[in-house]
Amino acid sequence: MTLTDTTFAAFGLAEPLVLGLEKAGFTTPTPIQAQAIGPQLEGRDILGVAQTGTGKTAAFGLPMLHQILALKGRPAPRTCRALILAPTRELAVQIEQNLRAFASGARISTLLVLGGMSRGGQVRALSRGVDIVIATPGRLTDLMAEGAILLDQTRFVVLDEADRMLDMGFIQPVRKIVAALHPRRQSALFSATMPTEVRGLAESFLKDPVSVSVTPESTTVERIDQAVELVDGPLKRARLAAIVADPDVARVIVFARTKRGADRVAENLEKDGIPAESIHGNKAQNARQRALNAFRNGTVRVLVATDIVARGIDVQGVSHVVNYDLPDEPESYVHRIGRTGRNGAEGMAITLCAPDEVKKLRAVEKITRTQLLPASVEEGPARKQQPRRGGQKPGGAHGQAGRPAQPRGPKPAHEAQAEPARPRNRGPRRPRRAA
Repeated sequence: MTLTDTTFAAFGLAEPLVLGLEKAGFTTPTPIQAQAIGPQLEGRDILGVAQTGTGKTAAFGLPMLHQILALKGRPAPRTCRALILAPTRELAVQIEQNLRAFASGARISTLLVLGGMSRGGQVRALSRGVDIVIATPGRLTDLMAEGAILLDQTRFVVLDEADRMLDMGFIQPVRKIVAALHPRRQSALFSATMPTEVRGLAESFLKDPVSVSVTPESTTVERIDQAVELVDGPLKRARLAAIVADPDVARVIVFARTKRGADRVAENLEKDGIPAESIHGNKAQNARQRALNAFRNGTVRVLVATDIVARGIDVQGVSHVVNYDLPDEPESYVHRIGRTGRNGAEGMAITLCAPDEVKKLRAVEKITRTQLLPASVEEGPARKQQPRRGGQKPGGAHGQAGRPAQPRGPKPAHEAQAEPARPRNRGPRRPRRAA
């Protein structure tokens, strides 16, 4: 299979999968799928560097489903044939939904093993044996300790968002899970970044893997228009309300730095007459799912989130992302704005930067190799910045300090110390779907 092939049928996938993909509207493999599916069908391990929105769920899910369909009989009690580990509940739910869509014409059992959901229901399902378990590390290790699940017969294993799993402190549970697996297994590890810790985990987890990579992190932002607005902290509320009230902002995710901050931003939007939901790690699973469902079905068009759940948000048609606060880790900026501009569509990211956050913004510029503010800006009164496609490379003509920006954007609800850049009048987009 090469990048020039244009259909999933060319992989030789089982007919129920091809039909399921067609029914779901997936016809053209994305680059990560074109690179990863073939080697896995041949039994190879995979080390993948790919962000969310690139179609990696199908990249590991389709080969797994194909090989499970070829197996005879049923899985033994308390076992699973395949295991997918994800760092967050939202991502696990999204993976399970995608697998169901891919295999809609096949009889394959899936089970979510997550905290915040009925433990008894999970134990009962496992007692019968399951084809595919999609789990977060914490709940899975709990069930392993109880003897509710055995992994010594699991032949297909995927670690998804491995860097985020390590960021969240799951390294020891992951190592415990890996140690319980069948030694002759087929494995895949996917990560948006490849720090030393993830590479070390990959070396111990994978055997002679095929390396695949798409959309390097430094270039992910190039398809997204970015605007930075220097706004004093107390004035951010009014500015956010003005941005979100613009009818061209069709569906927006607002990122806050803390859980309490996310709740406060959502509450303030409600007070300003703008329906909004918040989602973060302190909320129960059912509350988080209700918020996501309301955002997906359009009941609310504003979702306020924290970084910990950012990668698990997979919603089509997000036209805008607003960074209400700058993240502590510059890598999180890329993952945040990656919620828009997905699957080849364009997107808009607006960052509300207080004077004391300029240092954090400079760290973002360094990791993304883009210039978002003129070099002369340190701190002081807010000033406007014109959106640029993927930012400007340092030294670019538009990055010169003092160059006037054209006024664009919704007017502030109250007078703020900024004349901010506005999102382009694009309205909702329908991005190309990737499996």
